[in-house]
Amino acid sequence: MTGHLVPGPDPDGSTLLTTPAVESLLRAAVDHAGGHLDSWRLDHVDSNPGLSTTATYLATVTWSYGTRSELLGVSARSSGPATSDGNAEIFADGDREVAVWLYPNDPDLPGLARAAYPDRMAELITSLGLVGRPVSPGQVSLRMIGYRPRRRAVVRVDVTDPRRTFYVKVLRGTLFADVLHRHRILLDAGVPAPEIAGTTDDNLLILAELPGRPLARAVFDPVEPCTAANLIGVLDTMPISVAALERRPPWSEAVNHYVQMVSAAMPSQAGRLAWMSQTIGQGLSAIPRGEEATHGDFHEGQVHVADGRVCGILDVDTIGPGRRADDLACMVAHLSTIQRMDAQQASRVHHLIRTWVPVFDERVDPTELRLRAAAVIISLATGPYRSQEPHWEHETVMILDAAEALVRQVV
Repeated sequence: MTGHLVPGPDPDGSTLLTTPAVESLLRAAVDHAGGHLDSWRLDHVDSNPGLSTTATYLATVTWSYGTRSELLGVSARSSGPATSDGNAEIFADGDREVAVWLYPNDPDLPGLARAAYPDRMAELITSLGLVGRPVSPGQVSLRMIGYRPRRRAVVRVDVTDPRRTFYVKVLRGTLFADVLHRHRILLDAGVPAPEIAGTTDDNLLILAELPGRPLARAVFDPVEPCTAANLIGVLDTMPISVAALERRPPWSEAVNHYVQMVSAAMPSQAGRLAWMSQTIGQGLSAIPRGEEATHGDFHEGQVHVADGRVCGILDVDTIGPGRRADDLACMVAHLSTIQRMDAQQASRVHHLIRTWVPVFDERVDPTELRLRAAAVIISLATGPYRSQEPHWEHETVMILDAAEALVRQVV
């Protein structure tokens, strides 16, 4: 399915989808599904300036059987509906056609409709023999860990008897085989990636829980959760075959894209964003892309630790060739932008940064490390707006402050 280019001042639909103008579309979609829209609020925005916008809305809907909370999704594209939009309902708004769906019927994530319901997951766990015995829906609890509409989702699945935990990655069909292949490469090489518990034909990848606990929590411990050398070491255990995989551009190569996104949401920051982007680009322009095996999205949320050492790494979908500085910069960036810490937590994290960065500087070029970390931070600055945090403007400015501080260390 293709459409014509949308004329006018809002080609990507970002204004339509983030203002009260969207209500008529939401109301039409709910009416079409047999309900009545009582109230709604914007929940999440993914914007690709000039090209497309996807947004989700938390809504209260009255159905024939009662009132309940629902999550509605809407996608608008400057070029009109894409082929996969045909898996949703298409509604017109003037010259524009948009795709609207009711969670969990995400048009690009067919497996989400199974992963979102305990009864369907209980049936799947039983059919795959994941715990060695049949389980009932009452023995299964689900928690959404992350959902990027039309991109991916991760659901935590807890079974009470026997007590087991799994993580279900809900993937696009076009990516499933590739992600599965990347997991197997690491597991075959002895890298502590999650064990594969099962797969489905609707693109669910079921992973066993890693041992230890997330570094994202351990960074607040009064003792060092692991060493910088240990973090570097687990990355260096990745097999050379990872470097033969398809290259995925590092965050720094997309810095101009993220600058556009943040500037569109906060025009007041456009000037310093343009300066940072130019400085980063000039500083990295002469550096080759690199052929080391890299994780691609290495941060405290992707690492498990136990007994002062790394014992597992998550989300290996992005592994491929690159530079070790890409990975270490990603860690520095995420640690530098943890939000809503109390004073004690901030002290612990700042101590780790001061301890780890000098070790990272011995492994990679210090200037490259800081410029790449600043680029990652700019990408993270899109998060508060996308997630519609209550004080997203303030949080965005604080994140950009961290990026600027790193750039100014090397200019």
